[in-house]
Amino acid sequence: MRVGRRDLFRLGAVGGGFGLLGALAWPATRRLSGRATPADAAATPLPIDCASGAAAGDRAADYAARYSPPPYLAVGARDGLHQPPPRRAEAAGQLLEVDLPIVETTLEVANGRNVRVWAYGGTVPGPIVRATLGDQLRVTVTNRTSVAHSMHFHGAHEVMQDGLGRIAPAEQRIYELTAGPIGLHPYHCHVPPYACHIGRGMYGALIVDPVGGRPPAHELVLCLCGFDVDGGGRNDTYAWNGVAGYYDRFPLKVPVGELVRIYLLNMVEHDSVASFHLHAHTFDVFRSGTSLTPHEHTDIVTLGPAERTILEFRLPRRGRYMFHPHQSHMAERGAMGWIAAI
Repeated sequence: MRVGRRDLFRLGAVGGGFGLLGALAWPATRRLSGRATPADAAATPLPIDCASGAAAGDRAADYAARYSPPPYLAVGARDGLHQPPPRRAEAAGQLLEVDLPIVETTLEVANGRNVRVWAYGGTVPGPIVRATLGDQLRVTVTNRTSVAHSMHFHGAHEVMQDGLGRIAPAEQRIYELTAGPIGLHPYHCHVPPYACHIGRGMYGALIVDPVGGRPPAHELVLCLCGFDVDGGGRNDTYAWNGVAGYYDRFPLKVPVGELVRIYLLNMVEHDSVASFHLHAHTFDVFRSGTSLTPHEHTDIVTLGPAERTILEFRLPRRGRYMFHPHQSHMAERGAMGWIAAI
């Protein structure tokens, strides 16, 4: 049977009429295929205003202000969270004693956006621990909060030092382990519900250097954090090293042409994947840092929860090089930053 243009037009008009009647007759309180009806209008996200780059009714300046650092933070205020301790020149096998009390505090993760957190050493992320392969680590953890916590290190160590036991409130636990393998290893609480403890700030970085160290470089630590500010069960603010927008306002500064090394961690809960993208340049990728030979050369690296990598590059000319996750909602909600080559 042949169908001409007029027939198709008639069929389309009839079908459209039935579709319109069906839409009018459908109860206002029902949903079809997950689409919101007029009764759900209050819960429907606002349409995007592409001219301003923000949600309609939320101008770009207001949007940026929500995910910018608190106004009292000055340049250098977060240096201790992105500048690792210097590598020790002594021979390996030294005893390193680390004190990491767990405290409960309020962290202003963005301008006017406060989150109640648990924190190793009082900061999110916790203090950067650095050792040389074969060093003996003695980590003292005192629980100064009202709930049980623990300390679990990634890497290789004695199974009895794995941090699966609970540290009750007001109790203290000492973990003893041999640093290894070389690379970058997160530490975090391992008391369930895990997403709650990690999502509230209980993590940090352990750097284990090879004997003799890596080539001299300007070193930075970048830990991607996610915060559920409104208690809705998902992150609505993202940050590098605990404060949204900090490196957007205060770029990281490195000399032109000199080697830069970034220790990169993804400690975001409630999101299954994150990434790091550097504008206008590429980098060598050392997955987990357990090898001294790069695995690839690229401008973006993808990380699952608790995954980490070491990046190395040299910026060839003066200027500001943007970095951010390529998950747009993370970038737009605080995880934008710059590296300034000077």
